[in-house]
Amino acid sequence: MQRLKTVTLNCMWWFGIDRKWWTLLVVGVGTFMSAIDGSVVNTALPIIGSETSAIFSTLEWVVLIYLLTIISLLLVVGKLGDMYGRKRFYLMGFIIFTVGSLLSGMSPGIKALIAFRFVQAIGASMIFALAPAVLTGAFPARERGRALGLQATLTYLGLSSGPALGGVLTHHFGWRSIFFINIPIGMIVIPLGYLVLKRDLRRSSKSFDPAGAVFLAAALSSLLFALSKGQDMGWSSSVIIGAFAISAVAFTTFFITETRIAHPMLDLRLFRNRTFSASTGAAFLNYVGNSAVTFLMPFYLIGSAGYRVDIAGLLLTATSIVMAMVAAPAGWLSDRIGVRIPATLGMMVMVSGMLLLRSLGSSAAPLIIMLHLGLIGLGIGLFTSPNNSAIMGSAPEQAQGVAGALLAAARNTGFAVGTAMAGLLYSLKLHALQHISKPMAIANSMHFATSVIALIAIGGIVLSATRGGGQARSSTRPADH
Repeated sequence: MQRLKTVTLNCMWWFGIDRKWWTLLVVGVGTFMSAIDGSVVNTALPIIGSETSAIFSTLEWVVLIYLLTIISLLLVVGKLGDMYGRKRFYLMGFIIFTVGSLLSGMSPGIKALIAFRFVQAIGASMIFALAPAVLTGAFPARERGRALGLQATLTYLGLSSGPALGGVLTHHFGWRSIFFINIPIGMIVIPLGYLVLKRDLRRSSKSFDPAGAVFLAAALSSLLFALSKGQDMGWSSSVIIGAFAISAVAFTTFFITETRIAHPMLDLRLFRNRTFSASTGAAFLNYVGNSAVTFLMPFYLIGSAGYRVDIAGLLLTATSIVMAMVAAPAGWLSDRIGVRIPATLGMMVMVSGMLLLRSLGSSAAPLIIMLHLGLIGLGIGLFTSPNNSAIMGSAPEQAQGVAGALLAAARNTGFAVGTAMAGLLYSLKLHALQHISKPMAIANSMHFATSVIALIAIGGIVLSATRGGGQARSSTRPADH
């Protein structure tokens, strides 16, 4: 096997492609696949429900179990990767994700599909958590921003293209095809990853922290459940209040536990580094703002501006397209001038774009809408790559897996919190505007909700500007392979 690896790497060298770029290919495909599967199912849910005779309250768990599992396991698998080898757990995650996709596509009924989505999500959590650490270990510090920028681009492209891809596949090949499409990709990328990813087998002398893992999983999953279901079940529902209470107790117990044991799940000393803590907080607020716009704009475009659903979907791609165009150049720029200026500027542009949404009336032209959404995408793209580089560059080498997991956790919780806040603010304002025309009420409610969340996201500008040194210093260096 070692001879095969040597021959393969020599062939790559003859083709003129450095091993780090093959690493980016493997990680990028994994990121894109796992991001897509977070949203690709949404479009197919009505068809899945029709063919499996599932009621809606059961059907929605096909999506919810995926999100809850990922956010519950991110820090756990990040810690395990740091202790016993990131390549090992990353590839294991890719295998589990591929097998889970196969089983999901073969599901005989809705209960089996939910169970196999749980398996798929276990693999996705490993991919999400360890991808930044694998990339950081493969690229030198001077190229880290560009590499993480390309990965961020693929993450957003996966999240944004999922619904459209799910619709096309389901229409032409049936809902099972949205899972089967992962199989040939996994069969190619898994052996390629084994050959090209940096070997980092470890034998940690530290003990794993099972209590911390349990408390953190309970805290995060309860919080995400409450935020995801609060709008549907009612924020005063006993189930939602109970979920928030469980989350609060579990978080409190987790932090107390982590300060009293020798080898904690999450070493809280990481947050003493101002660059790390400020960058993580800024990431969370950026995702809160991003998710609010993503959630509310379809209501405005369809219910107020009067666009067909397919046209609305095309207009919404403006944010992702601009973000994808900007993310990699922003990472390249941060490698040369430091992370503070591009990340702070990006947060300022995003917040400004959100506030400018107030200028959209109930009859806005498509070009004007796309310009507004493109401005928000410009801000997100400018911010994401430099900020991700700051997080990974300010974490010590032995905590790179946990740092990447925290980055993914900030993204997932930010999306959940932003969506919940946007939905609550929008609903309250819409209820108060029942006396005016519906299109005008929807537009004003969108303006109100996005403006309030934009004001909250200003905290991200402050954190970016005060994060510490302009260039995050990395303690990692790519080893010889």
